[in-house]
Formats: sequence, structure tokens, C-alpha cells
Amino acid sequence: MAPLYKNVTPCVWVQAGTAPVQETILIVDDEAEIRALLRAGLESEDFAVLEAASGREAEECLASREVSLITLDLKLAGEDGLKLARDFRAKRNTPIIMISGKSDPVDRIVGLELGADDYIAKPFIMREVLARVRAVLRRYVSVAAAPAPAGQGERYSFDSWNIDFGRREVTDPSGAHCDLTTAEFNLLGVFVKRPSRVLSRDELMDLLKGQDWNPLDRSIDGLIARLRRKIEPESERPRLLKTVRGVGYAFAGNVKRL
Repeated sequence: MAPLYKNVTPCVWVQAGTAPVQETILIVDDEAEIRALLRAGLESEDFAVLEAASGREAEECLASREVSLITLDLKLAGEDGLKLARDFRAKRNTPIIMISGKSDPVDRIVGLELGADDYIAKPFIMREVLARVRAVLRRYVSVAAAPAPAGQGERYSFDSWNIDFGRREVTDPSGAHCDLTTAEFNLLGVFVKRPSRVLSRDELMDLLKGQDWNPLDRSIDGLIARLRRKIEPESERPRLLKTVRGVGYAFAGNVKRL
């Protein structure tokens, strides 16, 4: 009987079947068996697949190809998966699903706070992985396509920052442009227009007009964490985007309409 898997050259793009491939998935895992299992399952659903056994190989893949989603092992040999997630997220807005043998709730929370969109523990069921991959991809499409907050020509300031809804620009206290993704800008707009109001995750999902959100997942938490890293002097001790435990989030900035 032929082996169920084989080693492949890192960063090889494989397209299954003849149907057009809509999304490209990068698998980052140092175990060839896991990469092969994920590759086989993803290819069966007509995803294109890139593989990397290390952070360096992953960066090479990301530099050479457009990637729709990353699956990342939390515990790569000799590397810190959490640091890799943080580095990936700092450079690009590619969704990340952590797939790891570490199932400690603390690891899950830290991973999500660093920017991961979902977390799956090993051993996993391939059907669940595929469902979560599709759900995360749908969320990114729906949030990115969400219309800008109402009031296209409005301008606001908060704590020496400025946000211009007409130009869709945000500038920091020094006047420098702050590079936000569409989802981050829309989320900031929701908060700026509702200062001091506690917003639950469900309310934020509704206000962002996203579709296919799962009330039990923490995608909003990941988006909050990414926005904090861009607008908070110390993202680990946020002053603007406050967490209201057990409820949601509130914007504590001193907002003025210009």
C-alpha cells in the first residue's frame, strides 16, 4: 500500500483538481505528518497549499505568494509560535489559525490576544479544521467588505489623534499617518462614535455588519488586539480600548467632533 503521506519541498504550491482555486493556505508545522494530513484535507476542498517547516520558510512563502490564511503550530522545534504569530500579524492582515498540541486555556487566550483568529488543539478532526478555515475566511471577507461608518465627511479627534471618515485616514499625535486595515478602521470608527459606551462582542459584530460570526469565537478579540497595538502607547496596558470583563469593550478616549 502506498504511504499516506510523503515529505514535500517547503513552500511548494499544490493545486488539486482542475477547478479554480479561490484561496491559498500556508501550513506552518515542523511535523511532516501533520503537514501532509492538512494538505490532503485542504486539497480535497480545492484550496491551494503552501508548506513551511519553520518561521524562516514561512516568511519566504509569504514574501513570494499571496496567502489567504495561515495555520500555525504553536510549538515549532526551537521556535516560539506565539512570537511568530505576533510577527506575522505586525506585518500583514492575514488570518491565522493556531493548530497545536498545547491545549492549556492560557495558551489559547494568549494566542488569540496576539492576533490568532482561532485555535484548534491536536489531535484534530479534519472536518472541523475545514469548517473553521471556511468560517475565518468568510469573516475576513465580510468585515473587509463592510461599508464605512455613517457620516462619510465627519472628522473626530481623540487624545490628540485624528480620524477622517471622508478620507478614511487616521493620524497620530505627531501628525503621522497610522496604517490601519479596513477592518481596523471600521472598528475604530464604531468606538469613536460611541465613546464610553460598553459594547458587547455581539453588538460589535452587528455594528460591523459582518456575516457568519460565531458568538462563541474570539475574532473580535483578535481584531481589538491588533488595533490596540497600533493606537495604544502600551498595548498590554490599554488606555483607550478598555476591556470590561464579562461584558465587552469600551472606548475611553476623549472624543471631540471637529
